Amino acid sequence: MANPRLRGWRKWAKKDWAIAAVGFTIILFALTLLFDSRNPTSSSSSTFNLPSKHLIPLTLLHRAKATGAFCLDGSLPGYHFQKGFGSGSNNWLLHIEGGGWCNSIETCEIRKRTALGSSKYMDPLIPFDGILSHQSSQNPDFYNWNIVKMRYCDGASLAGHPESEFKNGTKLFFRGQLIWEAIMSELLSLGLSKAKQALLTGCSAGGLATLIHCDDFRAHLPKDATVKCLADAGFFLDEPDILGNRTMSNFYHDVVQLQGVAKSLHKNCITEMEPSKCIFPQQIIKNIRTPLFIVNPAYDFWQIQHVLVPAGSDPDGYWRRCRLSIQKCDSTQIENLQGFRSSLLKAVGKLQHDKEGGMFINSCFVHCQTWMAETWHSSNSPRINNKTIAESVGDWYFNRKVTKEIDCPYPCNPTCYHMDFTQPS
Repeated sequence: MANPRLRGWRKWAKKDWAIAAVGFTIILFALTLLFDSRNPTSSSSSTFNLPSKHLIPLTLLHRAKATGAFCLDGSLPGYHFQKGFGSGSNNWLLHIEGGGWCNSIETCEIRKRTALGSSKYMDPLIPFDGILSHQSSQNPDFYNWNIVKMRYCDGASLAGHPESEFKNGTKLFFRGQLIWEAIMSELLSLGLSKAKQALLTGCSAGGLATLIHCDDFRAHLPKDATVKCLADAGFFLDEPDILGNRTMSNFYHDVVQLQGVAKSLHKNCITEMEPSKCIFPQQIIKNIRTPLFIVNPAYDFWQIQHVLVPAGSDPDGYWRRCRLSIQKCDSTQIENLQGFRSSLLKAVGKLQHDKEGGMFINSCFVHCQTWMAETWHSSNSPRINNKTIAESVGDWYFNRKVTKEIDCPYPCNPTCYHMDFTQPS
């Protein structure tokens, strides 16, 4: 369906994606401010434990120089590490930071001047909350584990390869796979190689990285260790936008081509189809052998804003308010969103029949939910069947019970947090 107003849309959209990727950190900061600003109720039965103010320092990976594992701008990659204690001393939780992708020289150049492309801009100290917390009240099952947050600075979900770098003066380093290998090597030397229990997690693009590297993570650890993976808001859909354009598919194609990501994807998949199709989670999970848990909102605001209704697909602004707040959507728009939810449930269908798999698909207009105390585990957390995300993940990880929680459609769940970007900050 031709529309003259949309000519040149894709060229403009690359700038929009760059802004979205860089702006991701701003969104995460805003989410933190929003949740931290909520006051706990006075009732002792519903007291909310506010996030710890204990800050974890950034460790730069100096040994990466030897392997050439650099961020986009050539700076050293890094991670934050909080040592485990007590019964968790030999257990490890690794969390991969999220933050979108870059799909062109232009967008990667923008990205390398931010914390998502350079360690020069990373905060030297960050709090660990939610699934990263050492407070048992916030993180009942993993609080005393060795906990690592891997910083994300390559723009391709830790899956780029240097063979695809341009030698024409751009000075961009596509080294995501090398970053993954270098950080793993360092953590193995710090005790990960002797792990009794381990969980690889990640949010958004970090959730996608978790899926890509899940089996490799398993392969590095002792055979008798319990090793599982958890992807939070990383299940990006290969769906057409509201105009029928394959926006996400085209974007991923550019990322895969630019950074040579195909070498990090499963060989079974890339021999059967276009490599950029193999970066979509619905294809990745077909080949993952390690037990996997998916946490995803059915109305992921990032996917609604960039997959279903990217800015260029709505020239008349009909979706403008709905894109920013699900509570501003009319009945026709809600019908579209319910269709998007159905596509997600179909895409995760394999996990529903996998006895070792688990899921928590709630009906919230939100994005990442595991790394913040208030959405991970608190008196006010989103629930399905009266269970928080933390309780559901714990039940799955420790085999306490089968955990496949799928929420009823919006607006049925009163425990949801719905982000509203129409409100002044």
